[in-house]
Amino acid sequence: MVRTLIRRRKKSFHEGDVTVTDPPKVRRAVTAAALGNTMEWFDFGVYAYLAGTLGKVFFPASSPGAQVVSTFATFAAAFLVRPLGGLVFGPLGDRVGRQKVLALTMIMMAASTFAVGFLPTYAAVGFAAPLLLLVCRLVQGFSTGGEYAGATTYIAEYAPDKRRGFLGSWLDFGTFVGYSLGSGLVTVLTAVLGTDGMTDWGWRIPFFVAGPMGIIGLYMRLKLEETPAFQQEEAYQAAEARSGGEDDPVEEARQSGKGRLKEIFTKHWEAVLICMGLVLLYNVTNYMVTSYLPTYMSSTLGEPETTSQLLVLGTMLLVVLLITTVGRTSDRWGRRPVFMAGSLALIALSAPAFLLIRQGGILLPALGCGVLGLLLVCFAGTAASTLPALFPTRLRYGALSIAFNISVSLFGGTTPLFASGLVEATGNEMVPAYYLMVAGVIGLVSTFFLHETAGRPLRGSGPMVETPEQARELVARSRTAAGRQARDVWLRVRNLWRGPPR
Repeated sequence: MVRTLIRRRKKSFHEGDVTVTDPPKVRRAVTAAALGNTMEWFDFGVYAYLAGTLGKVFFPASSPGAQVVSTFATFAAAFLVRPLGGLVFGPLGDRVGRQKVLALTMIMMAASTFAVGFLPTYAAVGFAAPLLLLVCRLVQGFSTGGEYAGATTYIAEYAPDKRRGFLGSWLDFGTFVGYSLGSGLVTVLTAVLGTDGMTDWGWRIPFFVAGPMGIIGLYMRLKLEETPAFQQEEAYQAAEARSGGEDDPVEEARQSGKGRLKEIFTKHWEAVLICMGLVLLYNVTNYMVTSYLPTYMSSTLGEPETTSQLLVLGTMLLVVLLITTVGRTSDRWGRRPVFMAGSLALIALSAPAFLLIRQGGILLPALGCGVLGLLLVCFAGTAASTLPALFPTRLRYGALSIAFNISVSLFGGTTPLFASGLVEATGNEMVPAYYLMVAGVIGLVSTFFLHETAGRPLRGSGPMVETPEQARELVARSRTAAGRQARDVWLRVRNLWRGPPR
């Protein structure tokens, strides 16, 4: 009798508990999600490489240093509204579905970026010009508040457990491809049109390109289906509502937006803090390299703009080449070892990298940029598979949106502004390296508390495999393991019952 009760408590998987993924659907999900990230980071690449030019167009009355700071202040302002976007789009994605919200964020991102190309200059309308630029950036930041968290959630909920790192890395592959396309386009236009041509009218061209890219991305996202994990959670909630009564005030409060927010910060606060620390680590490194480094080399170190742009572009191509390899490695070795190694390397190698960049010329700065690229790819190739696994399915989009965007807004997106302001105030050209080292320490502490999730099901979801054979094998193993656990417990109970040997 006791043994029977114990066996019932040790539940094994049934075939209905294991989801077999459809490879064509997985490929479409990864492609559509990555394309949205490409769109987002195309805009960032353009804005970072045009920082000096946009300063002349929209803030002409300032000194060159103040122009750069003003441009990055506008850049940072977009990040201040990202938590608001996360508060709106994240819980909405948990209630109405990931696919619908991702289509909406794509429309808003593309439209706001496209609109920048039509803005009048300061010479034409005066102070209204930077205000209009700020409005476009705020809309872009608000929509981005639901983009990355939604895209990572979407891919993670479609990916087989054993390949989540590899498939998730394609999202940030899209990130750096988009940045490379945007920065590469600006580099080519600068070489062809010259500085004066870019200031006069050439700066508009990259923003016009965002329109067609957004239409393509929207079309692909409208063709997507909901993730298996969300469909399972939706079916479970519907069954709970039927069994418990649809008018249960406690359940209604729990499912409401306020109820979900309360649950995130009361029951999952540890996961929120770990997520914020890892996001800080990734995004401070990311924005230091992608958004600040081109301006640092040209404005602070006095290198030619084309040289600095090409060096950072080469760094991005290095990241693109290695990022899926890092994602695949995290599936094999685990997420924690990759994050741990990257954090330690960031602390140790940031200062040598910036010392090399300060040497001038091509070879040594290229080597320093390459070191920063290798550090960045450790986090870029692992983040998209690590962060969604911190939260359960019913809260995943909302919790990740909130934690991600608070961290990015406070620390990531403000990195160019703080770095340029500190260099301007102190005159110390090594400040960016020290900034990265602090981020490495915070990332190291966060990784210490991170639980390993590689190869394991997402919280609140069943296992996901690639083939029916893998599903049957997993069910058989789980039954064997459940039987062994029940046997072990029964033996302990029997020994306690009989008492110690005499």
